[in-house]
Amino acid sequence: MTMVNLSLTEAYSLALQVLRGNGFSEEHATVVARNVTNGERDGCASHGLWRLLGIVDTLRKGKVSPDALPVVTDNAPAIVKADAGGAFSLLAFEQALPLLIEKTRHCGIAALAINRCVHFSALFADIEPLTDAGLVGYACTPSHAWVAPAGGTRPLFGTNPIAFGWPRGERPPFIFDMATSAAARGEIQLHLRAGKPIPEGWGIDSDGQPSTDPQAVLDGAMLTFGGHKGSAFAAMVELLAGPLIGDMTSAESLAWDNGAGGLPYGGELILAFDPTRFLGQEAHVHLARAETLFDAMQSQGARLPGERRFEARAKAEQEGVVITRTLYDDICALR
Repeated sequence: MTMVNLSLTEAYSLALQVLRGNGFSEEHATVVARNVTNGERDGCASHGLWRLLGIVDTLRKGKVSPDALPVVTDNAPAIVKADAGGAFSLLAFEQALPLLIEKTRHCGIAALAINRCVHFSALFADIEPLTDAGLVGYACTPSHAWVAPAGGTRPLFGTNPIAFGWPRGERPPFIFDMATSAAARGEIQLHLRAGKPIPEGWGIDSDGQPSTDPQAVLDGAMLTFGGHKGSAFAAMVELLAGPLIGDMTSAESLAWDNGAGGLPYGGELILAFDPTRFLGQEAHVHLARAETLFDAMQSQGARLPGERRFEARAKAEQEGVVITRTLYDDICALR
């Protein structure tokens, strides 16, 4: 397979050119290009440059605004709301972030609800700015109804990712970002693109039978991780980032899409916690205890979540990123 090596600057410039060429405003094109470049940089191909195909397709189908400016509202002492106006979530998050951090430092805990947004990005991108600020973070969002609940055979939940981050001072933060489905939908789509079967347990076909055929699963239903446990987490995300913030569930998002095949539309909930407000002068003592936990994990040979991502980042900053020639050509064709 022929590969193409791009520096991070080249990858970002390519993404920006594609987005601006298709009508995204400078503000949206900048944050989206940065996001997909960073996903590729961090070894997260399912949320990297490949996402440009779905981003442009969603725009061409009229399912995302290319230029709506977010409206950020100071809703309560510990609540920020950001109305994305039907655009991607990234600009709304960026503009609401300073107020979220300010409220978290004041109250010790604060929430950001992003409404009416189209969402495609990995959630670690929304968590890392919080850990960079010394805060603990949590984020979740529904998607389209692609995932069957445990015991069911028809799509109801989204892939419904959840992410958590813990600041570690000068060390890379502890961040996990995972779908509540057995795999991210993008991983199945990448298997389909590569002509490879998916692992058992990722999904079922339209008859409710287990399948390793990526197309059959995309036409049928994905499965949650851990059976009923993952199913309960998925339902939690539906509620927290749906009715709680006045936004759509995954089934409602899919109905809104009405067969267009656009990216998910709805809301995202982000929570932030300030250890210094919880702990006061004892904060450093208890944060050191957290490091003892991390050291104990690694001493057994366990990897901390996010380690591979930060290793990939360091490598990409020196060597750039590598994508297939086919993907590169497909992206260039969007210009």
